Amino acid sequence: MHDVTAPGHVDIRIHETRVLADPAGLLAVPDAGILVVSDLHFEKGSAWAAGGQLMPPYDTRATLKRLAAGIARHTPSTVIALGDSFHDLRAAGRMHADDTAALAALVASVPRWIWIEGNHDPAPPPQFGGEVHETVELAGLVFRHEPSEGEARGEIAGHLHPAAKIRRNGRALRRRCFATDGSRLIMPAFGAFTGGLNVCDAAFARCFGRVPDALVMGREKVWPVAGARCVGDG
Repeated sequence: MHDVTAPGHVDIRIHETRVLADPAGLLAVPDAGILVVSDLHFEKGSAWAAGGQLMPPYDTRATLKRLAAGIARHTPSTVIALGDSFHDLRAAGRMHADDTAALAALVASVPRWIWIEGNHDPAPPPQFGGEVHETVELAGLVFRHEPSEGEARGEIAGHLHPAAKIRRNGRALRRRCFATDGSRLIMPAFGAFTGGLNVCDAAFARCFGRVPDALVMGREKVWPVAGARCVGDG
């Protein structure tokens, strides 16, 4: 695995394990060759369209393109997809044939691919290959979809789609982020049509006991922001 320490990535420790926060919304564990992604939500656009909300039907392709670029950049030996990779249990059947082939090829390109079960996809479709687990423990870290409430050292989770809002010089900026207190980390959602829940929301306080620090995703750089600087959406 390439140790991508170029400007833009943030190098931190979660519990006792070194990780890199990538501005694309990926988390690398370079010493273990692991790359983590969360909440891909493939085919969210087609699910919305079926419900009468007209959205461009290209979210899966855009998400796959970004994910493939991240894998090429980090060259991991293990990819962990932290749940809600598919927006619902029928998502694979709505995928365009080209996207189906691209995803299968991407999974096959990595020595080990792990699908973590999510609340949207408790049974990830088997045709793409890879392993399916509820939780996985690797490199001194515990990987699961929904974060635990209260103390959970070394936990890497998704589900909450963290976003941070910051006010500066009379202007407000709201971006997806990694949420962390140094002991655990909640991943940003990676999917093209996924939104974000403000880190000031009570859901994060139940996990961290306070507003967590945010590693805010810029276009080419991750910006560390203390939780005390984050503001709510109200």
